[in-house]
Amino acid sequence: MPVLGIVASQISGHLFAPSGAYDSIATTTLSSTTGTITFSSIPATYTHLQIRIMSRSTRSQTGDYIAMQFNADTGSNYAYHGITGDGSAASAFGLASQTFMDIERAAAATATASVFGVSVIDILDYANTNKYKTMRCLGGFDNNGSGEIYLTSGLWQNSNAITSITLKAQSGTSSFVQYSSFALYGIKGA
Repeated sequence: MPVLGIVASQISGHLFAPSGAYDSIATTTLSSTTGTITFSSIPATYTHLQIRIMSRSTRSQTGDYIAMQFNADTGSNYAYHGITGDGSAASAFGLASQTFMDIERAAAATATASVFGVSVIDILDYANTNKYKTMRCLGGFDNNGSGEIYLTSGLWQNSNAITSITLKAQSGTSSFVQYSSFALYGIKGA
């Protein structure tokens, strides 16, 4: 089983549906540094979506944020909040009227060599046109004992079905490095 599959099963377990109810829609593993990842033409045939990410960025810090937008919407239609811990302290954050949702957390350029961050993102009721769209994310990275873990959630204030998802490192000011991997799954059922 690929590393992303093992991590995702440990984090999300059977939150939505019985085993085997996840269908792979698309997977991208980078062969070179790339600023933006887009999943497009997402079918409306599932109940929920899940994105599994293993990433590292070029940002000159130990960690980086990942910005997520739906349907190429760059307006101030997003909100997100979360909690974080690093083994010695915990904190919380929240922002409204944003141009993206903040997904946590990629390892970055000053993290230990070859360290990648991991995130599992659930996008609920993505094709339902009667409600705004929500997501939740569990992610983090270990940097030889000085890593971080995050739990975030977000809102897209739009009732359109999600047909595309764009992911950018640090809101587009840095890039994802080679071997970063992004996998989109459709979740059947409940």
